[in-house]
Amino acid sequence: MLRRTRSLCPVCLRRLDAVYERDAATHTVVLRKVCPEHGVFCVPVWSEPEQGGIPVPDFADWSRPKTPSRPKHPATAVRKGCPFDCGLCPEHGQHTCTGLVEVTLRCDMACPVCYAKAGEQTVPPDPAPENIAARMDALRSMSGPCNLQISGGEPTVREDLPSLVALARERGFGLVQLNTNGLRLAREPGYAALLRDAGLDSVYLQWDGAGDASFAALRGQACLDFKRRAVENCARAGLGVVLVATLVRGVNDGEVGDLLRLALRLGPAVRGLHFQPAAFFGRYPWHLMDAPRLTLPEVMAALASQAPEFVSPGHLHPPGCEHELCSFSAVYRRVEWEHGPGLEPVSSPAACCPSPALRTDPPPSAAEGARAARQFVALHWSSAGRESGKSGIADGFDRFLAQAGAEQRFTLSGMAFQDALSLDLARVRGCCIHVARADGRLIPFCLHNLTSADGMRLHGDFS
Repeated sequence: MLRRTRSLCPVCLRRLDAVYERDAATHTVVLRKVCPEHGVFCVPVWSEPEQGGIPVPDFADWSRPKTPSRPKHPATAVRKGCPFDCGLCPEHGQHTCTGLVEVTLRCDMACPVCYAKAGEQTVPPDPAPENIAARMDALRSMSGPCNLQISGGEPTVREDLPSLVALARERGFGLVQLNTNGLRLAREPGYAALLRDAGLDSVYLQWDGAGDASFAALRGQACLDFKRRAVENCARAGLGVVLVATLVRGVNDGEVGDLLRLALRLGPAVRGLHFQPAAFFGRYPWHLMDAPRLTLPEVMAALASQAPEFVSPGHLHPPGCEHELCSFSAVYRRVEWEHGPGLEPVSSPAACCPSPALRTDPPPSAAEGARAARQFVALHWSSAGRESGKSGIADGFDRFLAQAGAEQRFTLSGMAFQDALSLDLARVRGCCIHVARADGRLIPFCLHNLTSADGMRLHGDFS
């Protein structure tokens, strides 16, 4: 036994004791739990290095201790305990780094893999602008000037999206970002500029592979050409772009190196590449118990083995904000090599994701991690012309970021979302990505989307 925690039964969503333990035969750390009604559940969560393989971090060494930072204004009381009282409750241990506001469940695509089950025949009506404004106000009141992501569904199906961006900008969020499939950005060349003028900083662009086979498998259609056009139009408008790849074993996990090379060739408008191993909630074509899972160390190893000219395992560090088992990241300087674009790693003890060797005693507060992460993301991903006032961090690394310009900055990152099988309540309490609900609550992203094996939602509908 490596570590104790608590989790949920993936069938009935009953709270259970759980343990992390090592399976020596498979070089994998698993989360194991037992439901008195539905039996034993075991899921791989951390693949450790094999003899002669890529030296990814050992489970025990991947650690960033933090002192919890409780909500100043909890929206719910503790009655049943985590995760049933979420809102945030007084026991939550991390401030909001990024707040999500979902403005629609409509979508102009019908992806086979979708955490929100967006674009189905029957979806609730779009929330009214005043409802969205109220969610933003609640988020701002509870979390201060966090970064805001406008999400869905597909937000660009709303004709009033520019005015919603303006609502967010008026409320003083540190960064206003759009989560999108890019279809409208590609189809309407002036649309990116319209959003930029309304106050948009950054585009979080769904992009799953280096070729159309991966898009066909995960999105149901060839997408590469219109994704390229979306990036081109964002670049002309001065919007920063982050490419976001959902990864599924056997589908596109062999493309991470080629996807990194493609991201660099797309030019300096692309500020980073973010990998999300699929979490199995929402809509997906596999049974929860048999889904083809990828662990974060497998993603790290794939990057190092498929793009060794850019990435070394030593570049990748635990997060400074969310729980250590949730993500990795690395910061790079763009350079021009003789044969094309290249990357040089940049590290800093004050960056959002410093090296695990730079631990302090006592550990830093979770609030400081959230503050640094918010400021780093706002600076790094902001649109051209809105960068200068965003730093607020005074070390040499951040002065470099502020002075270097977008053309010299690039991040690699990955995030392992949790589903009902892999849920760890310690990770939930350390979550810094929160969804603003219509009733004024903030729900950690994974809990907001979490469903049982038969599709029952932990926290009801999306309202």
